Amino acid sequence: MRIGVVNVPRLLEQAPQAQAAMGALQQEFAPRQRDIVAMQRSLQEKQQTYERDGPVMGEVERLNLEREIRDDQRNLEREQNDYLEDLNIRRNEELSKLQRSLLQQVQAYARDVGYDLVVADVLYYSSAIDITDDVLQGLEESFSDSSGTP
Repeated sequence: MRIGVVNVPRLLEQAPQAQAAMGALQQEFAPRQRDIVAMQRSLQEKQQTYERDGPVMGEVERLNLEREIRDDQRNLEREQNDYLEDLNIRRNEELSKLQRSLLQQVQAYARDVGYDLVVADVLYYSSAIDITDDVLQGLEESFSDSSGTP
């Protein structure tokens, strides 16, 4: 009986498919992240103006600025929460696709090489039965084939 062990967390971390997916997510969410940073700066500027000029402002002007600051804080919190929620949803979608792809690669490798059993999440195993490097090499080859790089 031929047994192999795969270190799934290592595959998820080192597979070029994983790195490409995380890069795509960063690129997808970068505009929203920039908007949030701009909102933070604007809010900070208003707070500094309030702290600096509040004592000499007219009452109506000061109250309007306080209201703007409160509204901006609420909007910023809402935007941050929405951003994080959307990012987590997309990250989970990409992670799910990646896990399916990794599973298929491990299964294909095991079939091609003739393994009877491949396991993950093992408490102890000898490096002699660790096939993670071989699977990772297959993932790198399949990634370079699909991306057209040599």
